[in-house]
Amino acid sequence: MESIVAAVAKAKSELNKSITNKDLARSLAEQHQMTKAQGQQMLEDIIGLITQHLKNGERVKIAGLGILHVRNRAARMGRNPATGEPIEIKASKKVAFRATKELKLAI
Repeated sequence: MESIVAAVAKAKSELNKSITNKDLARSLAEQHQMTKAQGQQMLEDIIGLITQHLKNGERVKIAGLGILHVRNRAARMGRNPATGEPIEIKASKKVAFRATKELKLAI
């Protein structure tokens, strides 16, 4: 896991660009002697599993990376920035991420 995080961080700093799912899948496939299609499918499956667990209200803890969980945001009053008119902001859910100490030190 650390090697993938390090590779992604290195590639991002060298190229100063965003790393996409396609880039991650390619790296995953190379490291595990798989085809690019198999790497892409594995990454899609992992993202699907994480999404499903978050939908079920579960926390997803990934060692060396961090914790993902859903936070409920209550309805509240806000202001329209253009007119200053008060508006009601609906209740919503938000995905929160808390990085592990290892990730913080690596960056």
